[in-house]
Amino acid sequence: MNTYLVGGAVWDSMLGLRGSDRDYVVVGATADEMLAQGYRPVGKDFPGFLHPQTHEEYALARTERKSGKGYKGCTVYAGPGVTLDEHLMRRDLTINAMAMPVDNEQEPALIDPWGGARDLKERKLRHVSPAFREDPLRVLRVARFAARFADQGFTVDESTMALMREMTASGELEHLVPERSWREIDTALGAQHARVFFEVLRECGALAVLMPELDRLFGIPQPAQWHPEIDTGLHSLMVLEQACKLSSDRSVRFAALIHDLGKGKTDPAEWPSHKGHETKGIKPVVELCERLRTPTDYLTLAKLVSEFHTHCHRAMELRPATILKLFEGIDAFRRPERLEKFLLTCEADARGRTGLEDRPYPQADYLRSAFASISGIRVPDLIKANPIPKGESSGEYIKQLVHKTRLQKISDFVDQYRVSQDEHAG
Repeated sequence: MNTYLVGGAVWDSMLGLRGSDRDYVVVGATADEMLAQGYRPVGKDFPGFLHPQTHEEYALARTERKSGKGYKGCTVYAGPGVTLDEHLMRRDLTINAMAMPVDNEQEPALIDPWGGARDLKERKLRHVSPAFREDPLRVLRVARFAARFADQGFTVDESTMALMREMTASGELEHLVPERSWREIDTALGAQHARVFFEVLRECGALAVLMPELDRLFGIPQPAQWHPEIDTGLHSLMVLEQACKLSSDRSVRFAALIHDLGKGKTDPAEWPSHKGHETKGIKPVVELCERLRTPTDYLTLAKLVSEFHTHCHRAMELRPATILKLFEGIDAFRRPERLEKFLLTCEADARGRTGLEDRPYPQADYLRSAFASISGIRVPDLIKANPIPKGESSGEYIKQLVHKTRLQKISDFVDQYRVSQDEHAG
């Protein structure tokens, strides 16, 4: 029975990075032997165990093959007869198919039967063997690795990209379980260069399968005076890139990516104009999120950004009543954190344009200040100053009183802002 460190912890150590969980594979053992040593079994699909003291994950060396559509599970064989090389051969990428012995000093410090060290040095993401295609989720995993290591110059090897194209063309990705796809997408959104994930998916054709509403935007023109980059799909990726600079919140990054899906609904005869794309985008946002089974907060923010992002861009032009309606529409009074996410996404949209990446976005601070002017309103103080008339419905009276007070304070804020602007101009 021999234990090896495998996966991310190996290549992280070789790159001088930290962060990956430490995963181990055990060769020459049975499940009963693991249990006898106090390991706790975990998972349903594979024979995995948690160490009794460290709680790190240990798995028996195994071979596996896909079983049926959906790839919810695999036919697995794990036992003392499976060699380390056999186990490593069925891993996805060569950089993931290296191992370091834990308890056998007679073995080499690095076991690398598939050239992972070479690919690590050459910054290549390359599949290990034809077994790669046994799980179509690996297409998304390669794209995720490309995003994670983009700043270190990693690229997908052309042989692997060709295989990913074949897998996509064969229809294998259409049978992926939504939860598995979303888990990869969500993890990729956490990468600083998340844009690369979607670029790789588009290059191999997978984006059209997984997110056709987004893929449809590429090739759709926008007015050059507002969008020097012209292409709507390119703009969406640029907005995501800016969102990654502004926020680590994945729901913000996701909303930034899909905020313009409504432009995919524009009649080509109307191009490059996209009148009404804000509300047209709500339906495809919902369809995309329901198909991928995204969290509710991701869906909610994406819908609100689609519907109201141009309101934010025109903030200084809005009437006080419209500003108040905007705050109410995004439920800012009950969820002020949502307002901040909304403003960050809109700022990313404004900056996600060629040559305008560093342009100031005062609209966000304007709306933050407008909201601050009414956030201190307290109902008990209002009622004390404006007692409920006899015979009035207290609920309706208070509702109208709060609305009226908020509107007045926003009006005062807008007036003061415009006066200050006039004085500054003068």
